[in-house]
Amino acid sequence: MSGHQRDLTMRFLAEPTDVNYGGKVHGGQVMKWIDQAGYAAAVGWSGRYSVTVAVGGIRFVAPIRISDLVTIKTTLVHTGTTSMHFAVDVHARDPMDEHGDRLCTHCVIVFVALDGVEGTPVPVPGWTPTTDEDRRLAEYALQVMALSKGIEETVARYREAGRGG
Repeated sequence: MSGHQRDLTMRFLAEPTDVNYGGKVHGGQVMKWIDQAGYAAAVGWSGRYSVTVAVGGIRFVAPIRISDLVTIKTTLVHTGTTSMHFAVDVHARDPMDEHGDRLCTHCVIVFVALDGVEGTPVPVPGWTPTTDEDRRLAEYALQVMALSKGIEETVARYREAGRGG
């Protein structure tokens, strides 16, 4: 699959308009960057317009400050018939300090490729793990999404119980 891009890195500068009242970048802004990088990665792998269908296991580990150089790295870790799962790491650092890189956010994001006419899912090129690290990441992505699905089901049961009582 030499024509398919498995890894993608995007960089942004954290601007004053990106921050919350505490002076740190909004979680929503970070999620927007993740979605943009994920979209570019999904199109790079599939060659198709793609849409976000799920984000799982998102963790905000460290804050991002104004003027930080933010690096979002996506790596394809699993493919289904029409879906692509990407592990996403968000790092930040002061651009004047080459050694201050820190992990700020991590998640798994899932995209589905669509045809350009009907907007229906279409098959994506398959990817098979070849190294132990690849197999570990693929298993991790599936576990994160299974956990997220379990949470959705629990919330749905809770809502149904609230309406029925």
